[in-house]
Amino acid sequence: MEGAGGDGVTSPLRAGVITAILTLVVDQASKLYLLHVFDLGHRGSVAVTPFFDLVLAWNIGISFGWLQNDGQFAQLALMAVKAVAIVALAIWMARSRTLLATIALGMIIGGAIGNAIDRLAYGAVVDFALFHLQIGQNTFNWYVFNLADAAIVAGVAALLYDSFFGIAAKAP
Repeated sequence: MEGAGGDGVTSPLRAGVITAILTLVVDQASKLYLLHVFDLGHRGSVAVTPFFDLVLAWNIGISFGWLQNDGQFAQLALMAVKAVAIVALAIWMARSRTLLATIALGMIIGGAIGNAIDRLAYGAVVDFALFHLQIGQNTFNWYVFNLADAAIVAGVAALLYDSFFGIAAKAP
């Protein structure tokens, strides 16, 4: 029974699956809270700090609001691409040989599923976090994003770190 004795064969995969589930739960909980308890839709922009606001933005496009199209075909195409990507990432995660890469893939998968749930439930992804910087009379805004987006970015950064500086996997 391979992996049952704590030899580490299944523990990275388990860690990746747990990471994906935690990422998904925290993402969806934050969105449900902000939409239905905090009622962000009726509050408008809420200043949290001088550089961070909570705002409600419905993203019908892909990352950073690219490819904005609310047509049914476009939404179905985005969901199909997302489904294929999630399956490919899950296969990669199952084959991953480092804990960091497996957890990073779990973050990406959890975030992608979280945003896919939004698209299915609302027809758009719920974004709410806005960082901005005031310099003189000019305000510079970052893209409005959510916790799933942050997890995806952190996961990609961890994958890059692992690929450049991680310990090389031993050949079987």
